[in-house]
Amino acid sequence: MVLFVRMCVTSWLSTIILVLLVSSNQCRRPDAFQDTLGHIRPLSTPEVQAKAAEDVAKRLLGERTAKLFVMIVDTKVGPTWSGKDSFKITKNPLGKIEIRGTTGVAITWGLNYYLKNYCNVHVSWDGTQISLPNVLPDVRVKVTSNDRFRYYQNVCTVGYSSAWWQWSQWERNIDWMALNGINLALAFTAQEAIWQRVYQEFNLTQEEIDEHLGGPAFLPWARMGNIRGFGGPLSYNWHNRTVHLQHKILQRMRDLGVVPVLPAFAGHVPRAFARLFPSANMTKINPWNKFEDKYCCPYLVEPTDPLFRLIGEKFLKMYIDEFDTDHIYNCDTFNENEPGSSELNYLRNVGQSVFSAMQAVDPQAIWMMQAWLFVHDSTFWTEPRVRSFLTSVPIGRMLVLDLQSEQFPQYGRLNSYYGQPFIWCMLHNFGGTLGMFGSAQIINQRTFEGRNMNGSTMVGTGLTPEGINQNYVIYELMNEMAYRHEPVELDAWFESYATRRYGVWNEYAVAAWKQLGKTVYNFIGTEKIRGHYVITRRPSLKITPWVWYSREGFYSTWKVFLKARYGRRNNTLYRNDVVDITRQALQLMADDVYTNIVDSYKKKNITAFRSHVSALLELFDDLESILASGNNFLLGTWLAQAKDMAVDDEERQSYEYNARNQITLWGPNGEIRDYANKQWSGVMADYFKPRWELFLKALENSLVERTRFNITEINDRIFREVEQPFTFSTKLYPVEAIGDTIDIATKIMSKWSNVPIKNHYHHHHHQ
Repeated sequence: MVLFVRMCVTSWLSTIILVLLVSSNQCRRPDAFQDTLGHIRPLSTPEVQAKAAEDVAKRLLGERTAKLFVMIVDTKVGPTWSGKDSFKITKNPLGKIEIRGTTGVAITWGLNYYLKNYCNVHVSWDGTQISLPNVLPDVRVKVTSNDRFRYYQNVCTVGYSSAWWQWSQWERNIDWMALNGINLALAFTAQEAIWQRVYQEFNLTQEEIDEHLGGPAFLPWARMGNIRGFGGPLSYNWHNRTVHLQHKILQRMRDLGVVPVLPAFAGHVPRAFARLFPSANMTKINPWNKFEDKYCCPYLVEPTDPLFRLIGEKFLKMYIDEFDTDHIYNCDTFNENEPGSSELNYLRNVGQSVFSAMQAVDPQAIWMMQAWLFVHDSTFWTEPRVRSFLTSVPIGRMLVLDLQSEQFPQYGRLNSYYGQPFIWCMLHNFGGTLGMFGSAQIINQRTFEGRNMNGSTMVGTGLTPEGINQNYVIYELMNEMAYRHEPVELDAWFESYATRRYGVWNEYAVAAWKQLGKTVYNFIGTEKIRGHYVITRRPSLKITPWVWYSREGFYSTWKVFLKARYGRRNNTLYRNDVVDITRQALQLMADDVYTNIVDSYKKKNITAFRSHVSALLELFDDLESILASGNNFLLGTWLAQAKDMAVDDEERQSYEYNARNQITLWGPNGEIRDYANKQWSGVMADYFKPRWELFLKALENSLVERTRFNITEINDRIFREVEQPFTFSTKLYPVEAIGDTIDIATKIMSKWSNVPIKNHYHHHHHQ
């Protein structure tokens, strides 16, 4: 009761109802929300699911090897009433591995579980390592998931990572989902094609539609009402292609038993709606991140206005007519946009209106909401306001994603979301930036705490990174939290990770990964880590480099890791990680060199200044060469994928601009500059390094000529001479790696390990 009293609730009655709700949730914990969420499950037949799972096995292992696995969907394997997934693996008398499970996802998960734990196989975003023993090991194991859901994706992932994916990449990604037990995932492709149809029915002109819908690399933010029109317009080809793609994505997800989450109307509309409905209640959204009027501030239709329901129903109906439905819809009305009023009644009405627009089209609708707004603006979203908003929807008909549970969990502060079911999510990455970090210890403890706290309404775990293809290790660990019944012994876990990833136990690889597990991957602070390091930041004299571990310790881990090259030389994943760890080492060295540059500049020591400057520029060159040697670190690939979506020159130009702008200026004038920066070959040479060169040259001139250093003028030049030209350039970059990763890394290491880089600050300084 103490918790509730603290909330200064005025109405005793609602308090008592809430207590009853929460405690009744506790009583019916095993099948909590079965009555409200029971229908969120695979809708395809067991035969279809089994066939889809077998196809994953064939794509992963090849036709012949896949025949060694018998995969059967059998709902009797698990406790069906709870909706949790189970799989059972045994070796049958014919020497085949038999996997029985509750769904297509469950048996695919079972396949990966067996391959990983019994055959040392590793399937990751960076590649796979598969070398099966001649005789498949005996097995007798049954695994049941801790919760109903394993969720995947952030609304931003489709901008930062999969903007340019074609079917082959989606197919690989969906296979990966199923292999990791993911059974609930966003499927947001082709929204704009449907919106185009909706707007045409409302008689908007093509011009009015074009100034609203954003370009391919910026769709998530146009969808959330943060921006409009930037990077657009979208072509007929784009709409056509995405509708076709979405059909394939949904078909595959549904066949496997992954439940797709579809979009619903959140309230953001083109400005032209003010012309069409002059008496409707609409507000112009406030500017987001200083975007100018041309690209900011669409209108938000007041959810309580009848127009909201009219548009919301029309959109959802059209979307379902085209793509069918699995009854769960994502909708974020206030993502980084503050509500028009803080009145409890108003917030309650908004929640009711958003939900009833879904319910009118689909009586079985479940509203899934990202709880990012409660993290992003906790001063507005006080406990009573959150409560009014969330409980405006019948308990169990809303599913809340606690979006960054590993760093800023809200489920404690918001009392398990006042009875609404929630999913414990690891966000981890912002903007798809590269940089090694993670919070292994927290993930390993807090998932269990969230599930076991008093009155918990947790119904799943999830991955919600803004961008993928980085720090795979931390996602692998997080995925295991879905079935583990107690925290893992982290040292041993990192050891087995290293062994699986490279296909063999190696003392150096193991020692390095254990060390990384205790340092880089053991962040427990509340500093916001956004992938902004000296090398990827816009030059300035005011950067404070900061890490939570010892730099020297990291350099020695790097050396140990490189010793594993004997015998691992041709291993693809080992080479990938050599690029990554060398990139990280150089990034840390650049921090040190930068500190020396600032120091010698302030002391007006020109000789020292020049020598540090040349060291920094050399680091950039070394970064460029190590990155160029890794297939997963090439700007060329990102640009080629963007251009491959185009059918004519105009589109090609537009997509290339989208791809280049997003990872650099993020906006016409650098509104969110470097937020999604990429440490890739090509970006180093033609964007990051030239910025620093220009800046350092100007610093040197001010030293030599004893003039005041004008940062405004320099920033202006950097924009005009480096940043903006990069976004409009059409220069071609390699799509194949160049040079031998291991030779390059070894040379870099021996070169820099003899350079005394004086450390002017301690590693525990904050940003």
